[in-house]
Amino acid sequence: MQNYMIRPIAEVDPQIWQAIQNEEARQQNTLELIASENHVSVAVRQAMGTVFTNKYAEGYPGKRYYGGCTNMDSIEDIARNRAKQLFSADHANVQPHSGAQANAAVLLAALRPGDTILSMDLAHGGHLSHGLKANMSGSLYNIVHYGVDRQTERVNMDEVRRLANEHKPKLVIAGFSAYARTLDFAAFADIARNAGAKLMADIAHVAGLVAAGLYPTSIPYADFTTTTTHKTLRGPRGGMIMCNAETAPLVDKWVFPGTQGGPLMHVILAKAVAFGEALRPEFKQYQQQIVANAKTLAESLQSRGYRLVSGGTDNHLMLVDLRAVHPDLTGKQAEAWLEEAGIIVNKNMIPFDERKPTLTSGLRIGTPAITTRGLAAQHMTTVAELIHEALSCNGDAGVLQRVRGRVLDICSQFPIPH
Repeated sequence: MQNYMIRPIAEVDPQIWQAIQNEEARQQNTLELIASENHVSVAVRQAMGTVFTNKYAEGYPGKRYYGGCTNMDSIEDIARNRAKQLFSADHANVQPHSGAQANAAVLLAALRPGDTILSMDLAHGGHLSHGLKANMSGSLYNIVHYGVDRQTERVNMDEVRRLANEHKPKLVIAGFSAYARTLDFAAFADIARNAGAKLMADIAHVAGLVAAGLYPTSIPYADFTTTTTHKTLRGPRGGMIMCNAETAPLVDKWVFPGTQGGPLMHVILAKAVAFGEALRPEFKQYQQQIVANAKTLAESLQSRGYRLVSGGTDNHLMLVDLRAVHPDLTGKQAEAWLEEAGIIVNKNMIPFDERKPTLTSGLRIGTPAITTRGLAAQHMTTVAELIHEALSCNGDAGVLQRVRGRVLDICSQFPIPH
């Protein structure tokens, strides 16, 4: 009998192999502008496919519930120590499978069902794991939201303070999934303390910028800091929690056994590799380029008449209000046209949006992935031109294919390492 265990995937499962080839071609031949996505290094991809995927390792280094975990302990310690060095944190738990699971563990550690959370409204740039009714966070806890000011489209800290003093939350969350400006973690900490609350900072989007010293750190101010390990940090898809030494046992308990069983050791291995990459000087240069690219792309879009929420960006992303140039164009339609042209974005609500979340009046655009490919600030004017051309053609297939041809030229000049 032939041993399928040693046969390559192309022979074992041609259908799946074709899907892999299709996806690799899609990524190579499109410009990825979704702010929460990136292209990992060859080393991170290799780590994800190692024999560490075979091993159960419930528990923590030195305290496992399975035998044979010597190497598991080693790589998890490396990952934790590199994370602590990278962010100057007392403690890091690298086991959460995702950012949402990291957030869930913190909520369970800090709160009891029915307690009040003060967090950013999803419609104003927050995240579903910060209190959306359909999410565990919104079903277990009483949620009060802060938003952005209607005039400035920035978080008004006086309003956050007023809401905290009025509602007396047990936890304040400072974090976002679509906010282009800088959060003041020190001010959030002061508001939380005065209200008798703990502070959780969710830095999932800006973790790479924080690690490089280009965005304020939450570590000295927040009781808990959560993050994903992909996005700007450019590691594997996963999550992490950082906290002080005093809180560490409670956090660890609510990750395992509180919300998860065996950790994904191949992912933790890849996290360790990514953290090692982030500790190198060239990583800061990469983060600086992300920010420079975002600013140039934002300015280039504005020069073509597009309105950006809050007037611009301080980080890696921007929210584009389509209505100034294309009053009748929804984010859903814009996303579809751009994808046909080889430019990948996501529709996104803008603050006080009158359209439904399934339609939206805006797009969220980010620069981490195209920066990984090697595009620099001088290329952002061309990217903005291509976006504008695709959005202005009213879905004309010929125009979209012409834009697609120019996108393919750019992609061929800046291939994704593989």
